Amino acid sequence: MKFVVSKSKEQMGERAAKLGAQRIGDAVKAEGEAAVILATGMSQFTMLEALVAEPDVDWSRVTAFHLDEYIGIDEHHPASFRRYLRERFASKVPSLAAFHYVRGDAAEPAAECRRLNDLISAKTIAVAFVGIGENGHLAFNDPPADFQTEDPFIVVDLDEACRKQQLGEGWFPTLGDVPRRAISMSIRRIMASRTIVCTVPDRRKAEAVKCTVDGPVSPDCPASIMQRHPDCALFLDEPAASLLSEETLKRYS
Repeated sequence: MKFVVSKSKEQMGERAAKLGAQRIGDAVKAEGEAAVILATGMSQFTMLEALVAEPDVDWSRVTAFHLDEYIGIDEHHPASFRRYLRERFASKVPSLAAFHYVRGDAAEPAAECRRLNDLISAKTIAVAFVGIGENGHLAFNDPPADFQTEDPFIVVDLDEACRKQQLGEGWFPTLGDVPRRAISMSIRRIMASRTIVCTVPDRRKAEAVKCTVDGPVSPDCPASIMQRHPDCALFLDEPAASLLSEETLKRYS
């Protein structure tokens, strides 16, 4: 793992998008196509804005997968991650080869997982664009996360800290409105990506960042598993990096 600290969210997003675009281009050049994973939430705003503006990405050769989605929410709900990604990404790159969304309102979540598992199992993921939750979650894998399952997509329960984050970010009017379950990409499937580009702004994420970087690799801080990835880059703004020591900054920069 390495990381880059930026003075602003905008600079952070631009740097993350630049690396991601380079890795996508490398895959297209080597194999004629690329597959990516896209996360959502406030942490991804500036990265996605910069990514769709990258001039040299041949999106017609790129297939995208959706990282996670609430169970029981349709694609028109204000908090729907499908809606988020259509508005902030897919609509901006209309030549995209394909986008495989997670259908959180599917009648049988387990069957939806099987559908997605069949699709993603045929692909090598060039880049996973992810964030870190306030509770250290990676995708919707809340602590203690399952580090063992081989299934690419799984049904998970959302803990209270995760649900409070969604409320605090303004996606839902009350805590009672935040769903209690979701379909999420598993830890092992994220880690199978060739490159992980992790974008994390804001002081409220500083404790989770410190846990991810300085703590032991543990299901109690799911994002800490990224310490073991051979090509993981963590892009932070200064508030998100505020609890990291000078020694840590030197070691990982």
